[in-house]
Amino acid sequence: MSHPDRSVFERLLSNCASEPIQFPGAIQPHGVLLTLTEPDLVLLQVSANIESLLGQRPEQVLGQPLACLLGEAQATLIAQARSAQSFSDAPRLLLTCNGREFEALLHRHDGVLVLELECRDNNVLVANDKALTGNLGRILRNLQAAPTLQALYEACVREIQKLTGYDRVLVYRFEEQGHGQVIAEASSPDMELYNGLFFPASDIPEQARELYRRNWLRIIPDADYQAVELLPRLRPDTGQPLDMSFATLRSVSPIHCEYMRNMGVLSSMSVSLLKGDKLWGLITCGHRTPLYVPHELRIACQTLGQVLSLQISAMEALEVNRQRDAKLQTLALLNESMVAAQDDVFDGLAAQPELLMQLVDASGVAILEGNQLHCFGNCPTPEQIRLLHAWLMKRNEPVFSSHHLSSVYPPAEAYQKSASGVLAMSLPKPIDNGVLWFRQEVKESIPWSGNPEKPLDMVDSEAGLRLRPRTSFEIWKVEMTGIASRWSHGDLFAANDLRRSALEDDLARQVRREQQAVRARDDLVAVVSHDLRNPMTVISMLCGMMQKSFSSDGPHTSRRISSAIDTMQQAASRMNVLLEDLLDTSKIEAGRYTIAPRSLEVSQIFDEAYTLLAPLALDKGIDLVFSPGEQLRVHADPERLFQVLSNLIGNAIKFTPMQGQISVSAQADGERVLFCVRDCGEGIAPEQLPFIFDRYWTLKDNNPTGTGLGLYISQGIVKAHGGTLSAESELGQGSVFRFSIPVAV
Repeated sequence: MSHPDRSVFERLLSNCASEPIQFPGAIQPHGVLLTLTEPDLVLLQVSANIESLLGQRPEQVLGQPLACLLGEAQATLIAQARSAQSFSDAPRLLLTCNGREFEALLHRHDGVLVLELECRDNNVLVANDKALTGNLGRILRNLQAAPTLQALYEACVREIQKLTGYDRVLVYRFEEQGHGQVIAEASSPDMELYNGLFFPASDIPEQARELYRRNWLRIIPDADYQAVELLPRLRPDTGQPLDMSFATLRSVSPIHCEYMRNMGVLSSMSVSLLKGDKLWGLITCGHRTPLYVPHELRIACQTLGQVLSLQISAMEALEVNRQRDAKLQTLALLNESMVAAQDDVFDGLAAQPELLMQLVDASGVAILEGNQLHCFGNCPTPEQIRLLHAWLMKRNEPVFSSHHLSSVYPPAEAYQKSASGVLAMSLPKPIDNGVLWFRQEVKESIPWSGNPEKPLDMVDSEAGLRLRPRTSFEIWKVEMTGIASRWSHGDLFAANDLRRSALEDDLARQVRREQQAVRARDDLVAVVSHDLRNPMTVISMLCGMMQKSFSSDGPHTSRRISSAIDTMQQAASRMNVLLEDLLDTSKIEAGRYTIAPRSLEVSQIFDEAYTLLAPLALDKGIDLVFSPGEQLRVHADPERLFQVLSNLIGNAIKFTPMQGQISVSAQADGERVLFCVRDCGEGIAPEQLPFIFDRYWTLKDNNPTGTGLGLYISQGIVKAHGGTLSAESELGQGSVFRFSIPVAV
């Protein structure tokens, strides 16, 4: 085929693939199709053959009630039938018109009621629907008793052939790549056998598959039919073509009819096989001469297709579970190895290469983490593995599988003998990591029905160039290279489960390492705080002794030394406070903060706080008022409660302006005592308020010497008492801190 012809062929092929087959505007001639309004049942469209079959011309009845075509009695039957909850469950509806018998089929779609009248006295061979009597129950029992999927397929095609009399009945399964394979067949002795053959995806275009998915059954009694057009061609109510997706009489593509004739059959029936809501395959029936299968017998075949669909799903699920169960022991051993590994989960896997390959029946495995790469069995080179891993990381798939790697990753063609298939998993870690299983090439010869490279041809006709289906269905063997045996559901489950175990173990290791780091830090803080307090105390004592030797009223040199000693004392005192805060913080974070509560008088605690803090308030002329309540007692650690009060009151003094006021109160609140420290300072900004109890929070502008640990520690102390510490503040109005302590019993 020359290049220009090739471009025409591609264009025609594209047109074929997008043909709107649900809008043919015509029907097959073994019945009549009518569209009706609801509820008045006015005729919107009719098929052009109503004159020959029903005895009236289209122009006489269009726009008229259905009764003018079928008579009042039969129109009433249709009106009653349309009210049924489900058309599929409605009783069989037989009508007589113009001296002929019809079976009425109803469906509602796209806002219109569609009535199809199938002729009961066709001029073609009619399948024996009396074969149903007493047989359907037996057939269903036989299908349910099939021990394997293959036995199930074979039983199904045999039974449908017996029921219908078709020369050939096949089970056709769709593959992931789009093409299909015949996996079971029941045929007359003189029919060409297709069992085991593959058929190109173009034999059943995508839009046809979608109709198969939406409809359980389609029938063509005679492929040599002349299509009957709808009148008018467009719907009067919408101006659009009628969507005939669910019409039994829908006319089919002329190319499909030609395809049937090329296969040597003139009639066909297809029953869809679904897995969930996806098209899994088809039961396809063919006969060398025209054959009409009545509606009741078609429903029986549809029921068998539905039962087969359920059985396929159930038995495949059982097979998947069996495959998974077979992996569990190996997965458990690999998990034990990962847990036992000292440094990393991948070290545990590298210690069990044979088990790792056995898990998914691989011929080689590579374990990669950072700069380390361990290879076992038959693998590509380290450089090829790293390049493949980099490509896999870009795909960002936790588990990836392919039995034909070079088809998605062309560089793999260089090592397809050792790694035509790959199964890979990785963990979400900042360094390169993963396990890559490899399978060697398995050369196989795939039998196709005809040349898969030429499923369609081009022919010159009166209307110009057009596509035609192939005329040859002879076995065409294709040698496949670069393909490994497929990864099973069990293999994919194993890879995902191993990844889950590795991820859990890796996270557990990270948590343990972080916990150890926290404990080490806490221990260091505790040791440093404890060991530094003694020398700091010694420094303070020595400073006090030295201070007595130098008078601040003495000579200039003596005054300078006295000032320096005073600074040293202040620094040592501040260092002691900081060490205490660090030790408390460490205990709070580690959950080891302890208190020694006892019964305390609130008034006594307030007196001690006043004695210590009143001089600081007096220096700023602040009025410090304590209201301890009457005879209140709390169950608290005296040192820790005093620490909270002194921190809150000290902060209030620090941030309250000269001549301001601070009130400290306590009052009974059920089984608790509520303490309140209120100031009239500048307040805390709303955006800062949620963070004031965080570690190291400090208002730097107003508190340049603060460590930011006081409120954090105070909150920890209150929580240790089983209480809560909260704050309210408004800029320019001051702040209020409240906390609760249990009442002493």
